[in-house]
Amino acid sequence: MGAIGVILLVVFVIVCVLAVLLVLVQDQDNSGMGGLLGGGNSAAFGSHSASVLTKTTAVLVVLFFTATFFIALLNKKHDSGADLAAAAAQVQGTEGAAAGEERTGAPEAAASEWWKDAAETEADAEATDDERVAESQAEITVAETAEN
Repeated sequence: MGAIGVILLVVFVIVCVLAVLLVLVQDQDNSGMGGLLGGGNSAAFGSHSASVLTKTTAVLVVLFFTATFFIALLNKKHDSGADLAAAAAQVQGTEGAAAGEERTGAPEAAASEWWKDAAETEADAEATDDERVAESQAEITVAETAEN
């Protein structure tokens, strides 16, 4: 995000805060937040306060949607599907390299066989556990033989 994006983001936050405050101040038949804060029937900003607050709120809402639209345009990614496929292939390649395996074939084939990798990893973990149990039993047997 460049300088324009940062300026637009600051304007966006200011507009949001002002819009929230204006909505809270408005009084609608003494049932809104303005009525709860002791607004009563008196006009705090003169006789045309309701129309001024309403118009200002409408302007802030238009600014809010305009700023939202332009922030979305600035942050838009072109062809996000290709980026997603490349990221998935990179992550799968990294996981395979960490497990000591070389991946071959298209990323689509690797992505469709994720469950095989999970099953192989689980089988390797069980085999390692079985080896540890066997080693422990052998050590116990050796220790018992040494005692007798």
